[in-house]
Amino acid sequence: MKIKPTKYLRRIAETLLKHSSHTTMACAALVLLSACTISYTFKGSAINYDIYKTISISDFPIRAALVYPPLQQTFENELLDYVSRNTKLQEIDGRGDYELSGEITGYSLSPQAVGTDAYATETRLTITVRVKFVDNKNPANNVDQSFSAYRQFSSSLMLTDVQDELCQQISKELVTLIFNGTLGNW
Repeated sequence: MKIKPTKYLRRIAETLLKHSSHTTMACAALVLLSACTISYTFKGSAINYDIYKTISISDFPIRAALVYPPLQQTFENELLDYVSRNTKLQEIDGRGDYELSGEITGYSLSPQAVGTDAYATETRLTITVRVKFVDNKNPANNVDQSFSAYRQFSSSLMLTDVQDELCQQISKELVTLIFNGTLGNW
């Protein structure tokens, strides 16, 4: 015999009323409430698509003292993909309703946690991107700002072994920060 969820809940309630113990009620309430979750997702943007239709995204050349050539392509692809997935804007060459340009200004390694032998046990890779966001319909929304993100890795690893994955992770975080600080209008 299959019991419908509403009949099952009704039986629980009847049992609770018969055994009016506060402990039993609290336990039952806890069980019922633990199955409920609330989830909020802040995805997308606050763009008025009646006004804004296009975006121009320029190259982001590497201007950092330390250079890792694949970073530029990794970052630019992530940025283009993210804007495409989270907006209805058409990406164009030239002047768009929005313009996004900038440069990768920092790519640095720094020692972090120091072990008992006075050598670093972790290294931090930090990437900084300077972004110029132009809203050609409302210049009050223009942004000229630097965004940074980092990842730490064990100093026992060679940078060349983890560099691609770290750059991918950092690029994703940077793109989210940039999107929220410009198009996301948070």
